[in-house]
Amino acid sequence: MFGNDRNQLRQYFVDVWHKAQNDVALEPLEKMVADTIQLHPEYQTTLSDPDKALGKEYLPESGESNPFMHMGMHIAIHEQLNANRPAGIRAIYQQLCARHGDAHEAEHQMMECLAEMMWQAQRQGKAPDDSLYLTALKQLVTE
Repeated sequence: MFGNDRNQLRQYFVDVWHKAQNDVALEPLEKMVADTIQLHPEYQTTLSDPDKALGKEYLPESGESNPFMHMGMHIAIHEQLNANRPAGIRAIYQQLCARHGDAHEAEHQMMECLAEMMWQAQRQGKAPDDSLYLTALKQLVTE
């Protein structure tokens, strides 16, 4: 979405949240980010404090989840759904939404599969495997 500069990505989230709070017109991607932030009130205080947002380390061993990674994964899911890429993901999402009655919960389930696929790709030094990702997503529907 923004390259590998962690602070640039974090600053973007901070800036979008500031714009949204001040009723500044948003570009389509900014709107998607603002909508994601709106669904996560637990992260809004962090985004309202740029020093805290930019400088904080989120280490798994400290028991904290990284709000930027979490929201970024929601956005990645939205981009996949908008493009229906990998092919079939939109139908799986619709089935999960119908099953749970909650789009946000459906996204959280899908994010688990996305995180696993990304971790496997990184661990193996390979490109992410869409077919394995879709297989994992399909299992969510059949469980």
